[in-house]
Amino acid sequence: MLQATPIITIPGDELTFDFIRAPGPGGQNVNKVNSAVQLRFDVKHTPSLPEPVRRRLMRLAGKRVTSEGVLVIRASRFRSQVQNRRDATERLLELVRSAAKPPRHRIRTRPSRAARQRRLDAKRYRGRLKQHRKAVTRERD
Repeated sequence: MLQATPIITIPGDELTFDFIRAPGPGGQNVNKVNSAVQLRFDVKHTPSLPEPVRRRLMRLAGKRVTSEGVLVIRASRFRSQVQNRRDATERLLELVRSAAKPPRHRIRTRPSRAARQRRLDAKRYRGRLKQHRKAVTRERD
């Protein structure tokens, strides 16, 4: 049982761990030991997450969510399978915690009169600069 927030807990049976061979350092063990971890969590069908958190989590996870709605986190930072498993679960918890925070509502503000004037002055300046770059052509009589 993983405690993401005081309200959200993820049961351990909703997580599946696959152990694969990791790229990178490992010495003689690198081709023998499956130390990298792939954590899979079915975000789309889990009853553990409220609907708004589920939507935000899928948006935050981005490409790590498959078309079936399964979040895949791959951890191969450490040489130990146990450490990689812990790393993957911590990364999942961080994602869930950040998705659990509702987004702050933006308060619309209007640009000041001076800011609008600066913008128009800059546009006018750029336009004049481009006008001066054009080749001067003379009309014949």
